[in-house]
Amino acid sequence: MKSQKWLTTATSVVVLASTLAACGNNDKDSNASPSASPSSSAAASEPASSSPAASKDPVTLKFWSALDPSSDQGKTIQQKVKEFDDSRDDINVDLQVISYDVLHDKLVAAINAGDAPDLSWGLGEWFGEFNKLDALADLTASFDGWDEKDKIYPNVLDALKVDGKLKALPNYLGIRALLYHENILKDAGLSAPPKTWDELLNAAQTVKDKTGKELFGIAGAGVRSPQELIMYLAQNGVVLAEKQADGKYKNTWQDNPEQLAKAAEVFQFYQDLIAKKAVKADARTWGWEEEDQNFVLGQYAMVVNGPWIEGRASENPEGMKDVKVAAPIYKEKPATFMEIAPLFVYKSKNPEETFEFAKFLLGADYQAAVNPSGAPRNDVVSEGWGKEFMALAPQGVVFPTVSLGGITKAMEDSLALAMLKKEKPEDVAKKLSDSINDSLKNTGELSGN
Repeated sequence: MKSQKWLTTATSVVVLASTLAACGNNDKDSNASPSASPSSSAAASEPASSSPAASKDPVTLKFWSALDPSSDQGKTIQQKVKEFDDSRDDINVDLQVISYDVLHDKLVAAINAGDAPDLSWGLGEWFGEFNKLDALADLTASFDGWDEKDKIYPNVLDALKVDGKLKALPNYLGIRALLYHENILKDAGLSAPPKTWDELLNAAQTVKDKTGKELFGIAGAGVRSPQELIMYLAQNGVVLAEKQADGKYKNTWQDNPEQLAKAAEVFQFYQDLIAKKAVKADARTWGWEEEDQNFVLGQYAMVVNGPWIEGRASENPEGMKDVKVAAPIYKEKPATFMEIAPLFVYKSKNPEETFEFAKFLLGADYQAAVNPSGAPRNDVVSEGWGKEFMALAPQGVVFPTVSLGGITKAMEDSLALAMLKKEKPEDVAKKLSDSINDSLKNTGELSGN
């Protein structure tokens, strides 16, 4: 009976996946899948071996995921969830695959209708918004009672707390690094990748002349583009919004000419990437799919991206053999985007069973199989890529904990203004500053100071 039930669920997953574009990690970029992209005690590391009395009706948990059913990782996730499902007579897992491109809107609609799933994947950009909608369960007591709580990175947990309460769990970490095709750089006469913005721009034409390929890749649009933009802003010493004395936030660029100038330099960098042919002209409108796919296929030499790319080596095993990992290029100071992709746990009618499944998704067995290079656990770090990515954690920057929907949309629009409409970088920075503060005002999070 249990096996038959899973087959029905798996069939619905495949049917839905064929009609929706499943996202690789992250992108969230990320983007992406739990390790993209556009992209989690004993019960945690191994499926539970015991269950309540048979007389109790099983609980069905709705779990919305953006896994890619065609990828090795996506297949592993489905297998692991099935293992948990088969081992529990008291819990049925209804796994639904929904692409990141539509997952946010479906979740908001479900939350507003009082019909949210029990758990879902999500992006860090949604955390402040979902908390403000009062949709997320307070997991503090449940997590504190978990005997493996110390295995989760403390700084990651801190980023998922609001007023001291744990309001989400980490599904995976999408720390970004510079990935590069060593053979393309060697063909261009480069023994190592550029380390700074200027070095990248100066080497672009040489790489193009000697290899016929562009040196760099970006996401000019879509969910990953704000993730890349916040990284470049941080590399030049500016932030999107700062917490003020009243506990609310404000973008202060226009209050400080030096900050505004530094923000403008970031948009100048994007324009220079196009002008110097460091990136393909089409990259101005690329989303995470194009950015990832073209790198996997060796269409350009370098990209700042997540560890999930390692899982796509099956698409181009020969071309991916030469991929190496380095720290991202930077301007003023080293910085990279640290995506903490949340596992959102909603206010379920079945909190105990929901947390049992959440512990399984955070367990060492699941995380080692699914996220070997991006696990939020300190005891699951793979050799090679995993260690190299996690070594960049001290450079990591995250979005402020505010409602980000209007802000990330404004960030996407600012890139279009800079790269497609070619507006003056300073004007673009001013417009983005105004839009950030307008968004904060609309959500009641703008500081009055």
